[in-house]
Amino acid sequence: MTQGRKTLARGGNRPPLEFYVPEPKFRPGDPVDFVHVNIPPAGAQPRPDEGCPAIETSPLCYDLVRVLGEDHQAVGPWNPRLDADTLREMLRVMARTRAFDDRMYRGQRQGKTSFYMKCTGEEATSVASAFALAADDMVFPSYRQQGILLARGYPMVEMINQIYSNRADRLKGRQLPIMYSARDYGFFTISGNLATQFPQAVGWALASASKGDSRIATSFIGDGSSAEGDFHAAMTFATVYNAPVILNIVNNQWAISSFSGFAGAERTTFAARAIGYGMAGLRVDGNDALAVYAATQWAANRARSNQGPTLIEHFTYRAEGHSTSDDPGQYRSAREAEAWPLGDPINRLKNHLCAIGEWTDEQHEAMDRELAEEVKAATKEAEKNGILGHGLHHPFHTMFEDVYEELPWNLKEQSEQAIRERRIKWPTWKEYEK
Repeated sequence: MTQGRKTLARGGNRPPLEFYVPEPKFRPGDPVDFVHVNIPPAGAQPRPDEGCPAIETSPLCYDLVRVLGEDHQAVGPWNPRLDADTLREMLRVMARTRAFDDRMYRGQRQGKTSFYMKCTGEEATSVASAFALAADDMVFPSYRQQGILLARGYPMVEMINQIYSNRADRLKGRQLPIMYSARDYGFFTISGNLATQFPQAVGWALASASKGDSRIATSFIGDGSSAEGDFHAAMTFATVYNAPVILNIVNNQWAISSFSGFAGAERTTFAARAIGYGMAGLRVDGNDALAVYAATQWAANRARSNQGPTLIEHFTYRAEGHSTSDDPGQYRSAREAEAWPLGDPINRLKNHLCAIGEWTDEQHEAMDRELAEEVKAATKEAEKNGILGHGLHHPFHTMFEDVYEELPWNLKEQSEQAIRERRIKWPTWKEYEK
């Protein structure tokens, strides 16, 4: 750890104070080992009753709920005992999410879109959570939960239309690429403002409870976002009013170029923050799809039985850059991803299925090829509607719409003037006729 320079003390024999700045253990070019990360054996963590007092979960805020062992078998009281068909479908959605990410990343590099964010290495946190929730539970996502949309069957073509901001984009090009909105799939609009989705999820959950509904809410933020004030406001309201909500912190070790220590990870776990609020908390191996499923199911059952909220920390690793605008090689060692001790979530679930005789390497390779073709076909279909800068966009007049229920006179005049001037400047332009 690096400490700041010392300054002279002002009075007497008192020692000078030191300004402390957290420093990651590895920088570019450094050799990497994660011996400081305590990885408990799979299956060793107790599973308390879903209706237990929140304080009984305190030890689990410092532990790590794990199901898949080194022998690829599912063990312990957190084993959700899912059937093989469900496991294969979960594996398929995780692999589809990675294939989708890879294709969209290449599309950004080819200039088809301005921006993209991959979730490589974190697929289990979203996909396994989606499998454990009801289809009509409301999700307030961050920008790395595309796996939830794919798990819920949202059309891939619609996702690509939004990424390309083309004429078929349901959001009419008004959102940054990857900031989806799908109300009919229980997927709240993604916001680039960090942590806003936590209090929104709590508010939605309280509304559901006040109406006597049966749907719960869940929300996701990154470890860096947990340092925002909205996080603490959400925790307070969720606990005080016993909100039926699951609050997830995806601790992938890095917030853009700042490591998790700047959000408090050097001092304690993120799950431990639940203790101070009197909330149930779980710390989970985020690369173990079965552990993520089991923890989410536990928290969902607790919320549905009016036992209150749960904070879940998914301990995982961002294997690639924060976004296509980021070069992680500038601030962390290139060896970190391969040295990460919890492995890759897709490989771990695949190895489990192989170990129980329900999958083979050949089947997995065939699936990957099939999914690559599926994503390729969806991409080509979306590209018929246009790509970034192609000119196939929503009609010009739509930029004035959807703010007011009825367009006020002043905006109507501005719209007509803008279209008139555009027609003069580009006489062959026909878009105003749409």
